[in-house]
This record gives sequence, C-alpha cells and structure tokens, in this order.
Amino acid sequence: MKSPIMIRVKQKQIAELVSLGKRLDGRELTDYREIQLEVGVVGRAEGSARVRIGKTEVLVGTKIALGAPFPDLPDRGVLTVTAELTPLASPTFEPGPPSEDAIELARVVDRGIRESKLIALEKLCVDPGKNVFIVFVDIYVLNHDGNLIDASALAALAALLNTKMFKYVVKEGEIKVKPGYTPLPVKNHPVAVTLAKINDKLIVDPWLEEEQVMDARITITTDKDGNICAMQKSGYGYFTMQQVLEAVKIAKEKAEELRKLVVKG
Repeated sequence: MKSPIMIRVKQKQIAELVSLGKRLDGRELTDYREIQLEVGVVGRAEGSARVRIGKTEVLVGTKIALGAPFPDLPDRGVLTVTAELTPLASPTFEPGPPSEDAIELARVVDRGIRESKLIALEKLCVDPGKNVFIVFVDIYVLNHDGNLIDASALAALAALLNTKMFKYVVKEGEIKVKPGYTPLPVKNHPVAVTLAKINDKLIVDPWLEEEQVMDARITITTDKDGNICAMQKSGYGYFTMQQVLEAVKIAKEKAEELRKLVVKG
C-alpha cells in the first residue's frame, strides 16, 4: 500500500503535468484509454455487454418482464436502471444499500437513455393501463479505475442493442408467449463523454488518480445526431461558460468515435 506522502507526490505530479498539456500515462488530454467491448456475455440475460476502459471494467445485463405501466403513462413501457458498486471492485465500495455514487451513476445512465428516447417505449405496450414490458438495465462495476459513467453508459447502450424480447400474442385478454424472439425496439444511440477539470485544463476519460485531484467533472451525453440529451456536473469546482462550450465540442467529437465501437455500419 502506498504511503500518504507518496500519494500526495503523485497527485501533485499529475496536476502539474496536466497544466503543461500532458498526462502521467502518456495520453493526450482528449484521448481515451484502450476500450474493449464484448456483447452477449451473460447467457441468462435478454441482453448483456462488458466494457473495459483501461482497467475500469463494467458489466451490464438487461431483463424484460411484464408489469403494470406508470399511471400517468398507461400506454408506455417502463425503463428502470440500477447500479451496483461491488466491494471487490474497489476498497472504497461497501456492501449494503446503494451509495450516493451508485445512485448518481444509475441516474446519469438512465437520463441518457430516457431523454434520447433510445427505446421506443410506446412499442412496449401490451394492454394499455394494464400490461407493458418493463426493461431492467442492471449495471455491475467489476473494477474501478476511474470514469465509471462512460464505461457504464457505453455498456448499457451495447447491452440494449443486444437485447431480445420474447414474442407474444394476446388472446381473449390473456398474454401467451410465442416461440422465438424479436429485437428490442431501439431508435437512438446515446453516448456519454466525461471530462474532468484539473488546473483549468479539460481532460477526457479521467482515470482514478486524476479523479482524485480534479476540481470538477462534467458528463455530456449526445444522441446519434449530435444533440445533447443529458448533462451532469459533479465536484466542488466550477466550469466557465467557455469551458462548457469547449467540453461540448470535445464530447460531440469523442462520442462519434465511441459510437462506432457499438453501432456497426
């Protein structure tokens, strides 16, 4: 285990290098770490994906079930996103109820999916006011080395594109399952890009030790047409208007690169 003095020395080095436009791991300020993506990794899930960004590793599984719609949206399917920060992923994660970090992670991913209208929820209605399909998106952090949001959002997108729904028919008010599956109705491809601010410099894909010295963080989710569908700022620091505009420009460019990893053709 590193001593507190060694940790502070390294953090100071990280901050000083960023001020000079460099990073401790050799990346440019707007470079991601190596990204690896696998789909269909969980046999019992309707859809699944595993994403590695550097040493950060996230697994997402999806399940489809029948249930009641929300009272104010009787003819729409339901989306629910949860996140679990497993204790094996980091010494800072503890077992028990979802932490604030887990809740924030789930909400940011949920917002990107929901506001981009990734899923055609209107096509998931079976019997208005009574039965709709519920899409469960479960995020499991397997290893935490920074930038959990981008890894989770990318894995969620890949898992949803990989999701299959069972076929059904309604006869005399009863729902009967038919043989075979059909793809989940998807109509958008949102991608989240997170930037950290360190010494007034913006960096893409902060790894864990960069997150420990950052002043603030902003996540910008854009859809397949480059429209912003969600933004989330965290940390005690601030972003100037010019920095926000710069962050948006970078996020749109990097999102196009990430989207190509998931959406082929």
